[in-house]
Amino acid sequence: MIEPLLLSLRLAAWTCVILLVIGAPLAWCLVRRRSAFSAVVETVLLMPLVLPPTVLGFYLLVLLGDGGLLSSTLGVRWAFTFEGILLGSVIFNLPFAMTAFSETFRAIPEDLLDTARTLGATRVRLAREIVLPLSWPGLLAGTILIFAHTIGEFGVVLMIGGSIPGETRVLGIHIYELVQALRFDEAHRVAFVSAALAFFLLLGLRLTENRWRSRTA
Repeated sequence: MIEPLLLSLRLAAWTCVILLVIGAPLAWCLVRRRSAFSAVVETVLLMPLVLPPTVLGFYLLVLLGDGGLLSSTLGVRWAFTFEGILLGSVIFNLPFAMTAFSETFRAIPEDLLDTARTLGATRVRLAREIVLPLSWPGLLAGTILIFAHTIGEFGVVLMIGGSIPGETRVLGIHIYELVQALRFDEAHRVAFVSAALAFFLLLGLRLTENRWRSRTA
Protein backbone atom coordinates (compact mmCIF):
# COMPACT_ATOMS: atom_id res chain seq x y z
CA MET A 1 0.00 0.00 0.00
CA ILE A 2 2.87 2.39 0.75
CA GLU A 3 4.17 2.42 -2.81
CA PRO A 4 0.80 3.29 -4.47
CA LEU A 5 0.14 5.89 -1.76
CA LEU A 6 3.48 7.62 -2.29
CA LEU A 7 3.01 7.51 -6.05
CA SER A 8 -0.46 9.05 -5.73
CA LEU A 9 0.89 11.81 -3.49
CA ARG A 10 3.71 12.47 -5.94
CA LEU A 11 1.27 12.61 -8.84
CA ALA A 12 -1.06 14.95 -6.95
CA ALA A 13 1.78 17.27 -5.92
CA TRP A 14 3.16 17.62 -9.44
CA THR A 15 -0.34 18.09 -10.86
CA CYS A 16 -1.00 20.94 -8.43
CA VAL A 17 2.30 22.66 -9.20
CA ILE A 18 1.78 22.49 -12.96
CA LEU A 19 -1.83 23.66 -12.78
CA LEU A 20 -0.89 26.59 -10.57
CA VAL A 21 1.80 27.64 -13.04
CA ILE A 22 -0.31 27.32 -16.20
CA GLY A 23 -3.89 27.25 -14.90
CA ALA A 24 -3.90 30.47 -12.86
CA PRO A 25 -2.54 32.73 -15.67
CA LEU A 26 -4.83 31.04 -18.19
CA ALA A 27 -7.86 31.54 -15.94
CA TRP A 28 -6.91 35.21 -15.46
CA CYS A 29 -6.68 35.77 -19.23
CA LEU A 30 -10.01 34.09 -19.91
CA VAL A 31 -11.76 36.06 -17.16
CA ARG A 32 -10.36 39.45 -18.17
CA ARG A 33 -10.51 39.04 -21.95
CA ARG A 34 -14.00 37.93 -22.86
CA SER A 35 -14.56 37.18 -26.54
CA ALA A 36 -15.98 34.52 -28.83
CA PHE A 37 -12.51 33.02 -29.15
CA SER A 38 -12.04 32.84 -25.38
CA ALA A 39 -15.43 31.16 -25.08
CA VAL A 40 -14.32 28.48 -27.55
CA VAL A 41 -11.03 27.98 -25.71
CA GLU A 42 -12.80 27.74 -22.36
CA THR A 43 -15.26 25.21 -23.77
CA VAL A 44 -12.41 23.00 -25.02
CA LEU A 45 -10.61 23.23 -21.68
CA LEU A 46 -13.78 22.31 -19.77
CA MET A 47 -14.60 19.25 -21.89
CA PRO A 48 -12.92 16.77 -19.49
CA LEU A 49 -15.67 17.67 -17.01
CA VAL A 50 -18.25 15.86 -19.15
CA LEU A 51 -16.09 13.38 -21.08
CA PRO A 52 -15.77 9.89 -19.58
CA PRO A 53 -12.24 9.62 -18.16
CA THR A 54 -11.65 6.53 -20.29
CA VAL A 55 -12.32 8.55 -23.46
CA LEU A 56 -9.72 11.14 -22.48
CA GLY A 57 -7.32 8.36 -21.52
CA PHE A 58 -7.89 6.58 -24.81
CA TYR A 59 -7.04 9.61 -26.92
CA LEU A 60 -3.97 10.30 -24.81
CA LEU A 61 -2.92 6.69 -25.34
CA VAL A 62 -3.37 7.14 -29.09
CA LEU A 63 -1.24 10.30 -29.02
CA LEU A 64 1.51 9.06 -26.73
CA GLY A 65 1.72 5.36 -27.53
CA ASP A 66 3.99 3.72 -30.08
CA GLY A 67 3.00 4.94 -33.52
CA GLY A 68 1.01 7.83 -32.05
CA LEU A 69 1.18 11.38 -33.32
CA LEU A 70 3.53 12.69 -30.62
CA SER A 71 5.70 9.59 -30.52
CA SER A 72 6.17 9.52 -34.29
CA THR A 73 6.75 13.25 -34.75
CA LEU A 74 8.46 14.33 -31.52
CA GLY A 75 9.68 11.02 -30.18
CA VAL A 76 7.54 11.43 -27.04
CA ARG A 77 6.70 7.95 -25.81
CA TRP A 78 4.96 8.55 -22.52
CA ALA A 79 2.40 5.77 -22.59
CA PHE A 80 2.68 3.60 -19.47
CA THR A 81 5.08 6.03 -17.78
CA PHE A 82 4.77 8.45 -14.88
CA GLU A 83 5.09 11.36 -17.31
CA GLY A 84 2.12 10.00 -19.23
CA ILE A 85 -0.18 9.72 -16.23
CA LEU A 86 0.98 13.17 -15.09
CA LEU A 87 -0.04 14.66 -18.42
CA GLY A 88 -3.37 12.86 -18.21
CA SER A 89 -3.88 14.09 -14.64
CA VAL A 90 -3.11 17.69 -15.60
CA ILE A 91 -5.56 17.65 -18.51
CA PHE A 92 -8.23 15.87 -16.48
CA ASN A 93 -7.93 18.32 -13.57
CA LEU A 94 -7.56 21.45 -15.68
CA PRO A 95 -11.35 22.14 -15.70
CA PHE A 96 -11.45 21.99 -11.89
CA ALA A 97 -8.51 24.39 -11.71
CA MET A 98 -10.05 26.72 -14.29
CA THR A 99 -13.39 26.79 -12.47
CA ALA A 100 -11.89 27.45 -9.04
CA PHE A 101 -9.31 29.98 -10.21
CA SER A 102 -11.74 31.82 -12.48
CA GLU A 103 -14.26 32.31 -9.68
CA THR A 104 -11.48 33.63 -7.48
CA PHE A 105 -10.37 36.17 -10.07
CA ARG A 106 -13.95 37.25 -10.85
CA ALA A 107 -14.38 38.18 -7.18
CA ILE A 108 -11.67 40.86 -7.44
CA PRO A 109 -13.41 44.24 -7.89
CA GLU A 110 -12.79 45.61 -11.36
CA ASP A 111 -12.89 49.21 -10.14
CA LEU A 112 -10.02 48.46 -7.75
CA LEU A 113 -7.89 47.25 -10.66
CA ASP A 114 -8.89 50.26 -12.78
CA THR A 115 -7.94 52.64 -9.98
CA ALA A 116 -4.54 51.01 -9.58
CA ARG A 117 -3.91 51.25 -13.32
CA THR A 118 -4.93 54.91 -13.29
CA LEU A 119 -2.37 55.55 -10.55
CA GLY A 120 0.32 54.05 -12.74
CA ALA A 121 0.62 50.53 -11.30
CA THR A 122 2.48 48.18 -13.59
CA ARG A 123 1.25 44.65 -14.30
CA VAL A 124 3.85 43.20 -11.97
CA ARG A 125 2.91 45.55 -9.14
CA LEU A 126 -0.78 44.97 -9.82
CA ALA A 127 -0.29 41.22 -9.52
CA ARG A 128 1.96 41.47 -6.45
CA GLU A 129 0.04 44.01 -4.42
CA ILE A 130 -3.60 43.46 -5.42
CA VAL A 131 -4.31 40.27 -7.33
CA LEU A 132 -2.25 37.80 -5.28
CA PRO A 133 -3.23 39.14 -1.81
CA LEU A 134 -6.92 39.02 -2.74
CA SER A 135 -6.87 35.73 -4.63
CA TRP A 136 -4.50 33.50 -2.67
CA PRO A 137 -7.24 31.95 -0.45
CA GLY A 138 -9.16 30.91 -3.56
CA LEU A 139 -6.03 29.67 -5.29
CA LEU A 140 -5.13 27.65 -2.18
CA ALA A 141 -8.64 26.20 -1.95
CA GLY A 142 -8.62 25.23 -5.62
CA THR A 143 -5.20 23.64 -5.27
CA ILE A 144 -6.29 21.55 -2.28
CA LEU A 145 -9.35 20.36 -4.21
CA ILE A 146 -7.17 19.40 -7.16
CA PHE A 147 -4.82 17.51 -4.84
CA ALA A 148 -7.69 15.59 -3.25
CA HIS A 149 -9.28 14.88 -6.62
CA THR A 150 -6.02 13.56 -8.05
CA ILE A 151 -5.64 11.10 -5.17
CA GLY A 152 -8.79 9.33 -6.35
CA GLU A 153 -8.07 9.22 -10.08
CA PHE A 154 -8.67 5.96 -11.85
CA GLY A 155 -9.98 5.97 -15.42
CA VAL A 156 -7.49 8.30 -17.07
CA VAL A 157 -4.53 6.79 -15.26
CA LEU A 158 -5.59 3.23 -16.07
CA MET A 159 -5.94 3.97 -19.79
CA ILE A 160 -2.71 5.89 -20.27
CA GLY A 161 -0.58 4.19 -17.61
CA GLY A 162 -1.88 0.73 -16.91
CA SER A 163 -0.64 -0.75 -13.64
CA ILE A 164 3.14 -0.73 -13.36
CA PRO A 165 4.40 -0.95 -9.74
CA GLY A 166 6.24 2.17 -8.70
CA GLU A 167 5.52 3.86 -12.04
CA THR A 168 1.76 4.08 -12.72
CA ARG A 169 -0.03 1.98 -10.07
CA VAL A 170 -1.75 4.64 -8.00
CA LEU A 171 -4.18 4.11 -5.12
CA GLY A 172 -7.31 3.85 -7.26
CA ILE A 173 -5.81 1.18 -9.50
CA HIS A 174 -4.37 -0.68 -6.49
CA ILE A 175 -7.82 -0.87 -4.88
CA TYR A 176 -9.35 -2.08 -8.14
CA GLU A 177 -6.78 -4.86 -8.46
CA LEU A 178 -7.28 -5.94 -4.85
CA VAL A 179 -11.03 -6.22 -5.43
CA GLN A 180 -10.49 -8.14 -8.67
CA ALA A 181 -8.29 -10.58 -6.72
CA LEU A 182 -11.01 -10.86 -4.02
CA ARG A 183 -8.60 -9.49 -1.41
CA PHE A 184 -11.34 -7.47 0.27
CA ASP A 185 -9.62 -7.00 3.63
CA GLU A 186 -6.65 -5.31 1.98
CA ALA A 187 -8.98 -3.34 -0.28
CA HIS A 188 -10.85 -2.08 2.81
CA ARG A 189 -7.61 -0.87 4.40
CA VAL A 190 -6.42 0.94 1.28
CA ALA A 191 -9.85 2.46 0.63
CA PHE A 192 -10.02 3.65 4.25
CA VAL A 193 -6.64 5.38 3.91
CA SER A 194 -7.80 7.04 0.69
CA ALA A 195 -11.09 8.18 2.24
CA ALA A 196 -9.36 9.43 5.41
CA LEU A 197 -6.85 11.40 3.35
CA ALA A 198 -9.65 13.02 1.35
CA PHE A 199 -11.56 13.83 4.56
CA PHE A 200 -8.63 15.55 6.28
CA LEU A 201 -7.72 17.49 3.13
CA LEU A 202 -11.28 18.83 2.82
CA LEU A 203 -11.51 19.47 6.57
CA GLY A 204 -8.28 21.48 6.42
CA LEU A 205 -9.70 23.41 3.50
CA ARG A 206 -12.90 24.29 5.36
CA LEU A 207 -11.06 25.31 8.53
CA THR A 208 -8.71 27.52 6.51
CA GLU A 209 -11.65 29.14 4.70
CA ASN A 210 -13.51 29.76 7.99
CA ARG A 211 -10.42 31.33 9.57
CA TRP A 212 -9.91 33.58 6.55
CA ARG A 213 -13.55 34.69 6.57
CA SER A 214 -13.42 35.49 10.28
CA ARG A 215 -10.32 37.64 9.75
CA THR A 216 -11.86 39.56 6.84
CA ALA A 217 -15.31 39.92 8.39
